[in-house]
Amino acid sequence: MEIPITEYLEQLVAANREDSGETAQYIPEFAQADPDRLAVAFATPDGRVYCAGDVETEFSIQSISKPFTYALAIIDHGLAHVLEHVDVEPSGDAFNEISLDPETGRPMNPMINAGAIAVHGLLTGADREARDERLLSFYSRLAGRRLEVDEKVHASELSEAHRNTAIAYMLKSLGKLEGDPVDVVHGYTRQCSVNVTVRDLARMAAALSAGGRAPDGTQVIDPGVNRHVLSVMATCGMYDSSGEWLTRVGIPAKSGVSGGLLGVLPGQGGIAAFSPRLDAHGNSVRGIRIFERMNQHMGLHLMDAIDVPRLVNRRHVVNGVPVHEVTGDLRFVEVERVMRSFESEAPGTGPVVVDLSRVHRVKDIARRVMLESLRRLHLDGHEVRLVDPDEVLGTAHTGSGEIVRGEDAVGGYTPRLFHDVVSATGDATADSATGDSATVVNQT
Repeated sequence: MEIPITEYLEQLVAANREDSGETAQYIPEFAQADPDRLAVAFATPDGRVYCAGDVETEFSIQSISKPFTYALAIIDHGLAHVLEHVDVEPSGDAFNEISLDPETGRPMNPMINAGAIAVHGLLTGADREARDERLLSFYSRLAGRRLEVDEKVHASELSEAHRNTAIAYMLKSLGKLEGDPVDVVHGYTRQCSVNVTVRDLARMAAALSAGGRAPDGTQVIDPGVNRHVLSVMATCGMYDSSGEWLTRVGIPAKSGVSGGLLGVLPGQGGIAAFSPRLDAHGNSVRGIRIFERMNQHMGLHLMDAIDVPRLVNRRHVVNGVPVHEVTGDLRFVEVERVMRSFESEAPGTGPVVVDLSRVHRVKDIARRVMLESLRRLHLDGHEVRLVDPDEVLGTAHTGSGEIVRGEDAVGGYTPRLFHDVVSATGDATADSATGDSATVVNQT
């Protein structure tokens, strides 16, 4: 079967070729760009990429580099130190405005040029070349291939970098720039000159959507750092049209003056578009239109209400034994529904089976609430039998602490998955219903 996603993207490209906007004229290399280029890509967190249009066309990443460099600076120094140099407030100004906090002198956010220059100055490295290579390697890990700098674009931008250089010297005088202003502007300009395709950008966005995890499972960006970066992208990533973008499209995004546009669907995937025609804010006209169409068709807006699963927990009775089968990923809202089901168990001495064999992920708050609920079931007099083959609750189980193993575990109930699951502590005993070995953790 041919998956229809590529066909859908091809239809989007065909429907959005209207002529409007123009290429960035203030950078010679961009002024000469083919204005009719258009491409779009969608990448899943596990690395599958669907794309259409001019997907092999390379263009410089420009300001789309800013959130990734920001993440690396936080990795290097911690958020508190970075916040001493750059704020996180929307500026309401164009990308190249001198938007500084009147009291602290900090740039308003890391998505405008002043903030991005300050952020680049925070990167660690023995010298400028070492910092450049480290940043390029970081981008490449996220893109899934080795990326390179477009030397012509770098030279073209550097020849017109008078304003950015002035901003760097101003930040240095205010104590908000670490390093030599000329070196920092050189490195910042080089950062913006890295060549990418829409496929690369979609994969980079997908890593952000997966909490900073690359498709191969490597945690490239700490989840807490990743969340912070996405928050700043949502409020500041589209410059002085960020508010309009958040209300109309409603996803964290970042644009670049070469025509690239990157969007992140947390937990779902990454989207990228490319068209050099820009609007008055410096954002891709066709790229925005494509994102708006996708939002209309697919419901991408973060503020759209998502129905709580109708059946997170199924309670049934097997040979007189209550069995709670829990399914899906558990956050607080889901585990609250599970607790309601536990609430129906009257105090007594009989066993209760809690089957988590179909649970894949558990948020920390949900894990703690679930463990407390199992403990309280045990305090009510129940012998709690926990089926947790993937150890989604970790190894410190509560309740009576008994881990079910083997078929026909309790009163004729057979869990769907059977693995040898043992706790970090406890003594092996015979399960009274089956004779199979189980692990019991004594509770006080």
